[in-house]
Amino acid sequence: MGRALRLSLTTWIFIALVLGVLLGIFAPGFAKSLAPVSNIFLRLIKSIVAPLLFGTLVYGIASVGELRTMGRIAVKSLVYFEVVTTLALAIGLLTVNAMRPGAGMSVAASAPTSAVTTKPVSFSQVLEHAVPQNIFESLAQNDVLQVVVFFFLFGAACAAIGNKAQPVVNFAGAVAEVMFRYTKYVMYVAPFGVAAAIAVTIGSKGIGVLFGLGKLVGALYLALALFIGLVLVPTLMIARVPLASFWQAVRQPCLIAFSTASSEAALPLALENMERFGVPKHIVGFVLPTGYSFNLTGSTLYLSLASLFIAQAAGIHMPVATQLAMMLSLMLSSKGVAGVPRGALVLLAGTVASFQLPAEGITILLGVDALLDMGRTGLNVLGNCAATAVVSRWERVPLNATATQAMEVEA
Repeated sequence: MGRALRLSLTTWIFIALVLGVLLGIFAPGFAKSLAPVSNIFLRLIKSIVAPLLFGTLVYGIASVGELRTMGRIAVKSLVYFEVVTTLALAIGLLTVNAMRPGAGMSVAASAPTSAVTTKPVSFSQVLEHAVPQNIFESLAQNDVLQVVVFFFLFGAACAAIGNKAQPVVNFAGAVAEVMFRYTKYVMYVAPFGVAAAIAVTIGSKGIGVLFGLGKLVGALYLALALFIGLVLVPTLMIARVPLASFWQAVRQPCLIAFSTASSEAALPLALENMERFGVPKHIVGFVLPTGYSFNLTGSTLYLSLASLFIAQAAGIHMPVATQLAMMLSLMLSSKGVAGVPRGALVLLAGTVASFQLPAEGITILLGVDALLDMGRTGLNVLGNCAATAVVSRWERVPLNATATQAMEVEA
């Protein structure tokens, strides 16, 4: 009996997932009333992000002492991000062209734009948005990219000053340790938050959310699997990242991201586990949060697949040249995808408007977007964790291939 109560957090989360699904199916009224539980869990998670980034980034960068090292890491990270997101877009386009999940559906090609609309996000807009004009506003809004930029420069300033900044650096290190323990406490309630989140989704939308538009859901998850098998795994192997220990480090953050459809919810535990995996503080503190704006591979793959799905459903033929133009547009606009639930839908609406596709297609996707969002968000977190490991090996840092039990958050 005592052994059963000492199940790992991962096991408890899996159990919670099943219970949440059952509650959503058999007690939808009660399931919908669990929304406050899910929201409380997400609010607790969001309370961790800013102070944890302060501690890990400032302490990590200031401890390096060599600003050229951080510049080199930044360049390597951005090159890696651009290559893998381009491959994600390509795999999404190839999969949707091969499976044609939208063929045979009836969406009026002349439908007016009635869903959420926005202009595509340009690269210059992303760069401008990345620089905070008020750090307190950025902290209040949990704008990860702006917070990363500010703390990166703050840590660089501490490194440049040297000994005079040591009290600030020591304080940042203490904050990081405290926030890791705070994260551990919050993770105690993770199974309740996960169960409530999935129960609310199914209770509100019905069991059809798990089965509706099955071909589209299957196409997305096939594309996600192809990306993992053809891109992430070979990349990790080439970089000589120990795969078993890597999976041990990322499985809990990925499961939380999948369950809650929020990359932000998985960030604190991902930061802690990748550091325990052996990735230095200054690398994990920079690469992982930055990837939340520049390396959302699951969202970029989904955007290419969903855009062409809408074209197929409307009976609109998109030649290869147009698809390539759309891919180039998505390469830039995907950098503005927020790491929060349904963030990709806003950019999808912008893509639909730019290429004169019917906005009604987005309405159709909304019926199963909860399930689609879970898959793409899980890959977002997995891809960003992989980026920290690869960049770390690129910097010739040995990773931990043996101490896997330390990554389990014990109850």
